[in-house]
Amino acid sequence: MKQGPVITALDGTGGLSVPFVGLIEATVVQAFRQTGLPLQRIRRALEVLSSQGELQHALASRRLYSDGAQVLYDYARREEDSQLRLLTVVASGQRVFHEVINEYLNRIGFDNDAWATELIVPVTPDPILRVRPAVAGGEPLFIMGGAPWSAVLSRRKAGESVESIARDYGIEVHDVEEALDALAPPRLAA
Repeated sequence: MKQGPVITALDGTGGLSVPFVGLIEATVVQAFRQTGLPLQRIRRALEVLSSQGELQHALASRRLYSDGAQVLYDYARREEDSQLRLLTVVASGQRVFHEVINEYLNRIGFDNDAWATELIVPVTPDPILRVRPAVAGGEPLFIMGGAPWSAVLSRRKAGESVESIARDYGIEVHDVEEALDALAPPRLAA
């Protein structure tokens, strides 16, 4: 069986681009990778979820939260796959995803149809930026103040101080610094 990509990408005029669903998928894959799970096992986990009736974009579905941990644990136990079993823990008598994975999953918001509609980035102790495909063309916006990430980054690249940028956009200095540290090349964050 030919295995396709784990993360959705689209062919565009300038090469590949990642749609919002791909951004969500990449976030969940990163969460799985943080547990030490290799990509080969992540592919197997996706196959298991799909075989249980999950839709094409299992990683961007709310069903991953509600059923995914138990489905993957049951499969791992049957197949004696100790790596996949490590993705889950028991909490309140139920199988749930490992704390590291939950840290990522809790940053994804869903609509009534159970599909991801929002992503909080980067994965830091405090929520800083929000990505919504239907708002600002999907550009990350600071939660506090609503400034576009690209505007803050552009001003920082131009040499403006973090304090000045934060003041102008009504953002906490700490949030600007944390976003720059997590998302910008090190020379820009200094």
